[in-house]
Amino acid sequence: MTDERVIRLSEVKMEGVGKRYGDQWVVKDVSLYIRPGEFYTLLGPSGCGKTTLLRMLAGFALPDAGRILVDDEPIDPVPPWKRNVGMVFQNYALWPHMSVFENVAFGLRERGVAGQALERRVRAALEQVGLAGFERRRPSQLSGGQQKRVALARTLVIQPRLLLLDEPLSNLDAQLRAQMRLELARLQRDVGITTLYVTHDQAEALALSTRIAVMSGGTLVQEGKPEEIYWRPRDRFVAEFVGAANLVPVRVVELRETGVVVQTDGGARLPVAAGGQAWSVGARGLLCLRPEALRLEEAALAPGGLPGTVAGYVFEGARQLYDVTIPGGMVRVEMITSAVQGRSFKAGDAVKLAVSPETSVLLPSE
Repeated sequence: MTDERVIRLSEVKMEGVGKRYGDQWVVKDVSLYIRPGEFYTLLGPSGCGKTTLLRMLAGFALPDAGRILVDDEPIDPVPPWKRNVGMVFQNYALWPHMSVFENVAFGLRERGVAGQALERRVRAALEQVGLAGFERRRPSQLSGGQQKRVALARTLVIQPRLLLLDEPLSNLDAQLRAQMRLELARLQRDVGITTLYVTHDQAEALALSTRIAVMSGGTLVQEGKPEEIYWRPRDRFVAEFVGAANLVPVRVVELRETGVVVQTDGGARLPVAAGGQAWSVGARGLLCLRPEALRLEEAALAPGGLPGTVAGYVFEGARQLYDVTIPGGMVRVEMITSAVQGRSFKAGDAVKLAVSPETSVLLPSE
């Protein structure tokens, strides 16, 4: 079976790639590098250009600027059927009149594979995705998750050098999506194929990716590991799109080697990370605070932090959610119940927000 599962680890380079429809550029000057064996995700809202990039790599659209290379060879002149890339579409695109076996075998038959070789490769692909024994079933006899696995097996059986996934979990319910996330991560890890994943779901991107490219308005606005994207966003768009974010207006009052000290509208001073920006004293910015990184303390007992007043409280068992009014605005705080040993605050309580420099970052105002 090992011979049937050989996957070539390819790399992808995009250099100044652009695509326009009429006078409208839907992708503008995108440059990126996908390493061999990487799970690389294009993340962004609808219409940001991520699917167009995927289609250009697959060969279904041609760039109007720049070039795309796979394994250091320009791929733009190569027709889609000769690129040897596997693409899983959002709607699965299974043939309802064919059995699972015939759906998976289709691409092999088109390539002239037959007999025992075809049988071995189809069964190996189905075993890879956990569907051994399902060969005779029709797509209508499968769950949504099983249909997705058939689509993956059909793609993997041709031994593509790249796996392209376009919003593959968007049609599933929340519980099945969470399950399929784990299965996709396991499958990609076991097979080791270079994967380009397109999604608007930040939870999927954070859970699956080795690196994420966040897109907005046809451009790549930030690229990095999931932890970097989440804890060190470069601008307001990334901070708000990737997870929940409190953005507090502040002014820089001191520059330090490890970051800056900012002052809130209420006069509180806080040391924070500079976010890769060059700041000057007096500059205005937005302090990005993740709700789960904040901790509430009784105002009378906390020497430092950001003073505020509890405006609202929701108990959800495992966690407590607070809305806290501070000078100039409102922030959301999320605390794990066990971490505070069942203690809670009520509306009207005077509190202080403990802010850690490691989990806060200063962003440009615009």
